[in-house]
Amino acid sequence: MTYSNYRKALKQLKVKPVKLKKFLKHNSPKKRSCGIALKPCGRCGRIRAHISSYGLHLCRQCFREIATSLGFKKYN
Repeated sequence: MTYSNYRKALKQLKVKPVKLKKFLKHNSPKKRSCGIALKPCGRCGRIRAHISSYGLHLCRQCFREIATSLGFKKYN
């Protein structure tokens, strides 16, 4: 189950609307006002390993893929 699409969890509940409503009430993600979940990657939507320096707002995997096109160099 992903962060953004929690509604795909149980297909069987579509025929049971009362249980579906209860499931969605108790299993939907909370509305956050602070914390790590407010800053997803701007490219892929990943929440963890977020780089916000220089206004990038990318996860480390996306940053590694496009760092050279942004002008960053790798130093050993």
